[in-house]
Amino acid sequence: MTAKIAQHCIALVFLLLGGWALFAPGNVIDLAMSEAYRENTFLTRFIMACFGSQAVLFGIMALVTSWSARGFAVFAAALIPFFGFNYYFHYEVPVLTSIGMLDFAGNAVMFVLALAGWRAARRGEQA
Repeated sequence: MTAKIAQHCIALVFLLLGGWALFAPGNVIDLAMSEAYRENTFLTRFIMACFGSQAVLFGIMALVTSWSARGFAVFAAALIPFFGFNYYFHYEVPVLTSIGMLDFAGNAVMFVLALAGWRAARRGEQA
């Protein structure tokens, strides 16, 4: 896998999940949040759409920039706290449903892609 392919796949995760939150925020709330914590109000849909728009923005930037090995490494390291977030809000305080754990799946995929991108970029930088 090339660094560019890894980066574009990371972008795809942001575009898919962020696009879902941006264009169907009520659906995300209904499916991803457990009933005890679900509030499908105008404000929660607005906040979810804001979250989605930021994810889409990052996904677009990941499509049009070039990451160095260092960029992939920093991105991988920056993802680590999100695993704690997913664990806590699924197992300790059950806010996220099993569908809400798509966030965990996306983070895991992006973490593996970041490591693959780091390895590929490092090879390219050493050549």
